[in-house]
Amino acid sequence: MKRIIFTLLVALGLQTQAQVNICDSVTYTTTSTINYPFIVSGSVSGFSNMIDSISWNWTVCNTSACYTDAGGNAHFSQVSTTDTLKVCYDVVMTNLNGMAYTCTGCDSLIYNPNTYQWEVLPRLAQPTLVKEIRFNTDNNNKIYDLLGKKLSSIPKGKMYIRNNRLCISK
Repeated sequence: MKRIIFTLLVALGLQTQAQVNICDSVTYTTTSTINYPFIVSGSVSGFSNMIDSISWNWTVCNTSACYTDAGGNAHFSQVSTTDTLKVCYDVVMTNLNGMAYTCTGCDSLIYNPNTYQWEVLPRLAQPTLVKEIRFNTDNNNKIYDLLGKKLSSIPKGKMYIRNNRLCISK
């Protein structure tokens, strides 16, 4: 019975379509001038005929402060080409049917003086190896007080540490 249903579904053209994420079409470019060391311009490609309005909000942070601006083109004179910047955007797009889409993204950028361009720092690599750490389990019969001070003999009526164990003598 399951085979018949499966065969019918395939025969009737059961198809799956890949979902298109509108946020994948959000990009930005950067430039730099003498007066504005960091200028960012946002764009949405491929969906311009479906979008009625686009609102951009930018946040640019260096090591000492964060700065905000709005619009498709934003200018930041407060930063320097020697800064490492964290650039974040929030894009709100509304289509003709009244549906709103919000896309958010962040990148870290550095200025390359050889190419005169801001470049995205590569994302940190994921760990490829996790190595288990073993504790030092030497049972050397050394005696320590509770503060870690080495003792020459077992104290009478007090707590002490021997071979990584808490002991008390009577």
